[in-house]
Amino acid sequence: MAQIKTVLARLSTRGKLALGGAALALVILAFVLFQMATKQSYTTLATGIEPAETGQVTEALTAKGIPYQLQNGGTAVGVPSANVAEARIALAESNVLGGSKPGFELFDSQQFGASDFQQKVTFQRALEGELERTIDQVEGVKSSNVQLTLPEEQLFSEEAIKPTAAVLIATDAGGRLGPGPTRGIAHLVAASVEGLNANNVTITDGSGATLWPAGEGGVVGGGVSKQAIQARYDQSMETRLDSLLARTIGPEKGRVQVQAEVEANHSTQSKLEYAKKGVPLARQAEHESLKGAAAVGAGGAAGTAGNIPGYAAGTGAGGGNSNYKRANEETQYGVNKTITHTQVAPGAVNRQHVALILDKSVPPAEVAQLEKAIAGAAGIEKKRGDTLTVSQIAFAKPPEVAAPAGPGITEYVKYGLIGLAGVGFLIFAARHLRRKQDEVLAEPIWLKELNAPTSLAELEVHRASEDDWDEDRPTLPSNADEVAAMDSDKVAQQLRSWMKEG
Repeated sequence: MAQIKTVLARLSTRGKLALGGAALALVILAFVLFQMATKQSYTTLATGIEPAETGQVTEALTAKGIPYQLQNGGTAVGVPSANVAEARIALAESNVLGGSKPGFELFDSQQFGASDFQQKVTFQRALEGELERTIDQVEGVKSSNVQLTLPEEQLFSEEAIKPTAAVLIATDAGGRLGPGPTRGIAHLVAASVEGLNANNVTITDGSGATLWPAGEGGVVGGGVSKQAIQARYDQSMETRLDSLLARTIGPEKGRVQVQAEVEANHSTQSKLEYAKKGVPLARQAEHESLKGAAAVGAGGAAGTAGNIPGYAAGTGAGGGNSNYKRANEETQYGVNKTITHTQVAPGAVNRQHVALILDKSVPPAEVAQLEKAIAGAAGIEKKRGDTLTVSQIAFAKPPEVAAPAGPGITEYVKYGLIGLAGVGFLIFAARHLRRKQDEVLAEPIWLKELNAPTSLAELEVHRASEDDWDEDRPTLPSNADEVAAMDSDKVAQQLRSWMKEG
């Protein structure tokens, strides 16, 4: 401490100002680093909150003394990372976000002697709560509400009423549950309730659209609706055509809009064809033959002898040989026809309309070529009713996106540079102080006092007051040997300083 005071006393005004500036810079640097180290980092606790629920969420967090930060225009709430678990417990206790119903823990607090009706109602409530907890874990589902109808058991199976289930699903903001998760939820509910068929489960979203068992557009079984199939086809075709334009004329010079009518129902086509020749079904043939030796003449004797020919032997005036033959053949032909049944899957394009918009910078000679290329790539068929419209207008220039104002790598680099500047300033100040100390030691005050001449008047005063001095007070040395013996370190330091100066 004494050495520090000595050094401060020997510093000049400029040195003291430099030392004070270094100390101030060190304090500012320490304050900045402390602020960076102690700054709270907020973690998003809940997203997609309705504006009516935001106030309830903040009240629940304030009641527990948990700091919060509104994000995404009030639709999300963030809390410090260290308070995430506590905040979740607070929201679950207050049931602000519409928590699910209680599950089978209802039986833990059931009173003794409950009636059979109370037991059934409690079981139904517990089963609904367990199903809601399970459905809420599906990706894309924000919350759910399950209502079960469990009829009483009947003695005869013909009189039994089948159970039913109704599920209301709330999805994330701007999202919609796909056919796969919808089908999975339906089978999950059906498998959890005894005697429940998946077709007796009704699933509805927040907009009132029925997702199961009949989706929009008449698609049965939770399949993809007609609107979804058309939107998927339009998006796929637009992506392909935009990619073609970007590779041909460059990006941001052309846009394609597709609107198609796609067949979304399963259908069966039957085709009947007749052959040019019939098919022989049955054939009938008749053959008759008669042979005789002679024929009776015109002038034969009357009676049976003359009218009945003789086969064994006979005579006559005008007889001759007789040969009778008769053949008849009949064939029945059937119609040769072929019936073909074909199952047509959904996805066939009935009609499509394509709009091509080009920038004014595209040369007119290339417009006609692009029209032909787009028509071929989109599969335009005029007989089917397809249309292709081409327009050329000046595109608006996209606005320049400003750099994000939030802390990023640039901020950390800036803080690092400030820290390096502070360290460099401290090093510079230390070197300056060391140089000033060397300059002070170059001409020590005690050495000047030894070498300075003393006047006679001072010697007389010194001798007159010699008797008044304390015996323990040190006296001035008389020669260099005594000086060196008194403080050898200072002498050696002074000699080194002189040697450095040459």
